[in-house]
Amino acid sequence: MKLVLATRNAHKLREFEALLVPHEIVELPAAVVLPPETAETFAGNALEKARTAARATRLPAIADDSGIEAAALGGAPGVRSARYAGEDATDEENLAKLLREAPAGSALAYVCALAYVDAGSGEHVVEGRCTGTLDPDPRGDGGFGYDPAFRPDDIADGRTMAQLRPDEKDAISHRGRAARALLELLDS
Repeated sequence: MKLVLATRNAHKLREFEALLVPHEIVELPAAVVLPPETAETFAGNALEKARTAARATRLPAIADDSGIEAAALGGAPGVRSARYAGEDATDEENLAKLLREAPAGSALAYVCALAYVDAGSGEHVVEGRCTGTLDPDPRGDGGFGYDPAFRPDDIADGRTMAQLRPDEKDAISHRGRAARALLELLDS
């Protein structure tokens, strides 16, 4: 099945292409303007983007909204993960702010809400989570965002998400778990 991915993020496009095999992931046409992420939940933001893409392309569409939640910060940065240090903040600036504000060893969770919108079968949202702790010493060059300081609970050797091989990361990541839940939904 062809699925339009409602994102401009090249990292997410590559991830979902691998995670959602055998489905064909189609890049969002440049002319489609995505709505701003103004919802208070990951699911709300994901649904709005998927609805927009489905209306514009007349194809089934998927969209995710994902981020990191720090227990010590009451769940922040949450839906503001990409803008934590400001509207135009880089990954490095967002990570630096999290490291300043949350104590080392804090409980973290990556969350991914993945929305599927199809005029024929309606709307569905699945969620994937990956828990871990904040490592005060960022390391690794794989992944993006908060990965260099996210030490997943599922990996016993102390590596961060940015140090994992792509297949290791896909097996435990929030996006990997959400993608597998979507595959189950599409297969049912």
